Amino acid sequence: MRTLMIEPLTKEAFAPFGDVIETDGSDHFMINNGSTMRFHRLAEVETATPEDKAIISIFRADAQDMPFTVRMLERHPLGSQAFIPLLGNPFLIVVAPLGDEPVSGLVRAFVSNGRQGINYHRGVWHHPVLTIEKRDDFLVVDRSGTGNNCDEHFLKEDELLILAPHQ
Repeated sequence: MRTLMIEPLTKEAFAPFGDVIETDGSDHFMINNGSTMRFHRLAEVETATPEDKAIISIFRADAQDMPFTVRMLERHPLGSQAFIPLLGNPFLIVVAPLGDEPVSGLVRAFVSNGRQGINYHRGVWHHPVLTIEKRDDFLVVDRSGTGNNCDEHFLKEDELLILAPHQ
């Protein structure tokens, strides 16, 4: 088993997998007669067909015991999926590049600083939400529509990955 090193979440490092949703270093302009700064187009909602709808949900997640064994990854081939932390807590992100199935040796792990959200591009392999806190809430923007939008891939025994406790 390989232990995943947890990297800080940056726009550059996460670019192959999606967008980092944060204000730091993002384009912005003033609106509302100068009383509001708009950080514009931080991510795009991707859908597969014109009939699809972008929806907003809240996910309440419970923490997993650490160290954690990554046994499966999922992807959403018909739409992007964004997670924005509502309580300001850091959370973990485990991703693999686009492909017919995830490659264990290419899996990466990141930690959000609690003020950063993420938007997985369509088809990017990722682990379901991994909170560090005992319980955490996330605003989720994703796709609703017909068709199967969740593929799961279970790793073989020799592909399993260990996610060490976050420091």
